[in-house]
Amino acid sequence: MNKLELISALKKETNLSKTQATQILEIFFDSIGEALAKDDRVEIRGLCSFYVKKYKSYTGRNPKTGEKVLIHPKKLPFFKCGKELKERVDY
Repeated sequence: MNKLELISALKKETNLSKTQATQILEIFFDSIGEALAKDDRVEIRGLCSFYVKKYKSYTGRNPKTGEKVLIHPKKLPFFKCGKELKERVDY
């Protein structure tokens, strides 16, 4: 399911216009993005949680040349599936 299909499902279930359904989904996704940008955790009970994982800098290797390269510290978003979603998918 992609974003357009989510909009269609929201429109169908709530009898909203396509524009209103799009706005709701945009607000939802933007809110998650803003919270993660502030290093906050987003938890949707029964579905999932999103959080930011921090990595320290380390020395890596360029696979093409073999030379050592300094990898700077970084933060990446992570998704963790909730228990109820796991059970729903794996009957």
